[in-house]
Amino acid sequence: MLTLGEVHTGVIQHSGAVTGELADELLALVGGIAVRRGERPIAYAVSPDVLTGVDCPLPGRGGRTRVVGTVASRVMITAGRVLQGSAFVRVEPATSGRRLPWVHYLARPGVAEAIGRLAPDQVSVDAADKDSLDLGAIATRTMDSVQGSTRLDRGARLKAPRTVLRWIARTGPGDAGLTFTVSDDLTRVVELRADGFCAPDVARFCEDLALHDWLLTTVVSLVELARVGVVPQARVVARLRPAIDHLLHVWMPAARVDPDLAEFWTFLDRYPGLTRQWQATVDRIRDQLALATINIPDGPSADGWGDDGTRRRESARRPRQRALAVSRKNRQ
Repeated sequence: MLTLGEVHTGVIQHSGAVTGELADELLALVGGIAVRRGERPIAYAVSPDVLTGVDCPLPGRGGRTRVVGTVASRVMITAGRVLQGSAFVRVEPATSGRRLPWVHYLARPGVAEAIGRLAPDQVSVDAADKDSLDLGAIATRTMDSVQGSTRLDRGARLKAPRTVLRWIARTGPGDAGLTFTVSDDLTRVVELRADGFCAPDVARFCEDLALHDWLLTTVVSLVELARVGVVPQARVVARLRPAIDHLLHVWMPAARVDPDLAEFWTFLDRYPGLTRQWQATVDRIRDQLALATINIPDGPSADGWGDDGTRRRESARRPRQRALAVSRKNRQ
């Protein structure tokens, strides 16, 4: 079996954490189907699957195999702060050498049939190909349908770009394995090989990986922008505050992943070491908070920086100095 997917992750455009009731309204994308929510170990809500019909070539090398069927997409909100759009499809050999009526494909949600020769090893998601199956466009459209809701006040306190995780899972006999590649600052590619797993379980694992990769990418970026050791302590803490307020409590890898697929986190913790890097970054943030707590300056520093992180102008003290000079002159 061959399954392709793409996950987009970003900040939900709302000033506060989205409540469960608001999540129900935002994620009610399919009439008559309830939004699934959970509160333990962290607040989580997921929309019903939305189906999109496709009839296009498969991405990758070699021949241009045509696929016809439906792509499943959904939106998730985690901790009331993080929004994800996900699209995935299972690709199977066609039952006929020609395209069948749509009722045939609608009866198999989230499945696309390959008309022609299907070579799983020739299919690739390394780069977006607009002329072939574009799961990114479907994930973005589904995510934007929530992000553009008038129920959101668009006053998010945290600014961070979206990340993209493209994934491909091949199931069949052989050793299980996972390859995690950082294509650029905001794009990752995951290739997974396993046997005996259904497409929704693999999709949930990749959504969980995309969430935690976004958390790590965003927090590391905030630490870099804080310019630790370069600017005054108060300014460092002010720049790190969004991470403290909104993100540090969200890190819970594999909280809602199939236990067998969760074993892939063992590999990710060994290489590339996502959890180790996260813990080191969190420790650095807490060290800065501790320093700011025990080292509070009494006033402006010798270099002209105040304890509130702003530069004090020398001219601000001159009126007082002139007033003292006049006072002395009057006494004389």
